[in-house]
Amino acid sequence: MAEKLQEHELGDFLHGHLNDNRYLIVLDDVWSPADWSCLVKKSSNDPDCLGSVFPDGGKGSRILLTTRYKEVASHADAFIDIDAESYLPDLKELGEKMVDKCNGLPLAIVLLGGLLSKNMSHIEWKKVHDNMSAYLAKEGQIAGVMTMLNLSYIDLPSYLKPCFLHLSLFPEDYVISTRKLLLLWISEGFVLQQDRQSMKDMAEIYLNELINRNLIQVVRTSVNARVMECRVHDFIQELAIEKAKEHNIIGTNIVVDPHLFPSSSPSLFSSKSRRQSIYSDFERYASIEHYSTSYLRSLLYFNLGGICRISQLDFITKCFKVLRVQDLEGLGIENVPSIIGELIHLRYLGLRHTGLKMLPLSIGNLRNLQTLDINNLKRVPDVIWKITNMRYLYIEEQEEDDPLKIDTVQNLQILSGITFNQWIRNNSSKLTSLEKLKIEGRCELVEEVDIPSLAMSSCPHLCKLDIKGRMQKLTETFKFPRNLSQLTLEACRLECDPMPILEKLPNLLTLRLRAGSYLGKEMHVYADGFPRLQILQLLRFKELVWLNILKGAMPWLMQLEFDNFKTEIFGLNEPLNLVEVKIPFSSLLAMILFHKIEDSFWGLTRIAGAEGGMHICRQKGLTLASSKQALEQLADFLEQCSKLNFV
Repeated sequence: MAEKLQEHELGDFLHGHLNDNRYLIVLDDVWSPADWSCLVKKSSNDPDCLGSVFPDGGKGSRILLTTRYKEVASHADAFIDIDAESYLPDLKELGEKMVDKCNGLPLAIVLLGGLLSKNMSHIEWKKVHDNMSAYLAKEGQIAGVMTMLNLSYIDLPSYLKPCFLHLSLFPEDYVISTRKLLLLWISEGFVLQQDRQSMKDMAEIYLNELINRNLIQVVRTSVNARVMECRVHDFIQELAIEKAKEHNIIGTNIVVDPHLFPSSSPSLFSSKSRRQSIYSDFERYASIEHYSTSYLRSLLYFNLGGICRISQLDFITKCFKVLRVQDLEGLGIENVPSIIGELIHLRYLGLRHTGLKMLPLSIGNLRNLQTLDINNLKRVPDVIWKITNMRYLYIEEQEEDDPLKIDTVQNLQILSGITFNQWIRNNSSKLTSLEKLKIEGRCELVEEVDIPSLAMSSCPHLCKLDIKGRMQKLTETFKFPRNLSQLTLEACRLECDPMPILEKLPNLLTLRLRAGSYLGKEMHVYADGFPRLQILQLLRFKELVWLNILKGAMPWLMQLEFDNFKTEIFGLNEPLNLVEVKIPFSSLLAMILFHKIEDSFWGLTRIAGAEGGMHICRQKGLTLASSKQALEQLADFLEQCSKLNFV
């Protein structure tokens, strides 16, 4: 609809839609006064109002403008308050001086905010101000940013500095898997064990600290708000590289591509370097001499596009005998030599997306290996039981279902990709450290008497379970771990409603039911079902037409996500704590429909990315009566959406 309107018609349409509503309009990064005037379109007939596009209806509407140019802000000063007294006068004066030194660069200001937010005393602010002056060696915008970066680095506690410097190994603008990043930090020995916290939990705490200090940017989060992907700003990575070289903690990042760097030579490799990353031509890297880097501890490869293959990996074992971390994700590998078993110090071995189908039996000699990350193997060699220090084992999408003994690996915390048949042939009661389990393949058990052999209740710390594969049915005899807090089902092809069984799990917080997990048309959640559930995700349910939530069910449900408006949801007014709903589309018609809700208790934002959608959030601090009214509004909106033609 919007695509067919001319500019003035779109302006009139927006004016008509906004005229009787209270609204907030955000205009980000306006470049010129002319752009602002064009957007606002002041009315010559009524110079005191905002204009034909954004009407001033006296309802407290606001326009939020961001710009990097002072003249734009001055041009729009009628609509912004630049004299707000948010701080004590002495802090305000110091703050203004420090912002001036940032030269108007958003990154520097954000970093300054992260630095100052930890302590609001005048003494601490004065310290930051004085250090800024000391570090300003020259004028210019880049110097201002690097000043703030230096201060942010100096302010890091000692346990975070190695993690920050490690970021220098990653390519510019590279989207980093946080799962990999945390496991690399653990394997490098950067993460300290504290109390009862697992190493992975501690690594995640470190990550969040760096995020809160604005040194790492979040790219993507999971349904339960955990960071899945992140990246590092160019300037921040530049600082990490500079500091890493200064301290000889991490060597120069290595890019050996004859087309990009025809003059590159072995002199690029510092003899002091203990960690190296290769961004492109691995074959050329393998062909040069590595005598000066015989004490290399970490070798990372990043596939930045194109196909790169290597026929021989013998040189790694021969040249880098004290290697601890080897990650070759994305590198085409024909085979792994048996002499890899001589890398007795290896803690991390990453071979995901390499095309490998077999691993040598000598892999069992890697007694210090903590992480093995590989997928699409034809079969996993039955020697994992020898690697008793293994903590994180990822072996997804095995082609064959051969026996695999793992119950001797008592330190195992994450096991992802084991098949049903492999699992039932192990004594799970010995896996006392297991926290997360993903089972794949087809469950061949058909007799109810056999189903208890899948029981995981003997794993006291198992809290996350992911089942991907055909099961046909769940029965009362299927014993889930009592401490289970997150459950994911996918491609299970269940024919009977799983809710009557799943709703009895006393500690379940997150339930994710994905494509093919249930083939029926109805789901029922009964009274007192899911007593602690907070997040419910129903994705790609093509056949489901009815979800019935009875009174008293899911009392703590806070977030609901689904992608099929053909599913009618009854009883949505029951979960009084529901504050977030994610739905699959963000069309103009749906947004207009949403904004027509009178006295709405909900706010709406569009979800960025390929999948898109709408994120609907409820206002905070509502009374019980208002909460009930809000849920009635939501149910009515979803019912109207289900009748739209585009669904």
